[in-house]
Amino acid sequence: MGLTANYTGFFRISYAIYLSVENPQRLALVTKWLYPEVARHYGTTWQAVERNIRSAIAIIWNQKTPILTELFGAPLPAKPRNAQFLALVAGHFSLSPVA
Repeated sequence: MGLTANYTGFFRISYAIYLSVENPQRLALVTKWLYPEVARHYGTTWQAVERNIRSAIAIIWNQKTPILTELFGAPLPAKPRNAQFLALVAGHFSLSPVA
């Protein structure tokens, strides 16, 4: 998607997606259930996790990678919010067949 491992948000967003695929209910209240769990895993605050994920999404958005259109099924009129992005990507991975 244009995001590399040299960004802190790369790992935060990856773990958040992993947790969301594991338990989609976490996406219902990202600031109460998802961000705190990611923060505990990385030894930081939920606010830092939220900011890291927001920054990662901005980088992906600015890259204008075609994968966003592919994932969403249509061109996006605006940058997705954190919860929207996480739900979309987690949904994509949970629907993908396991090899």
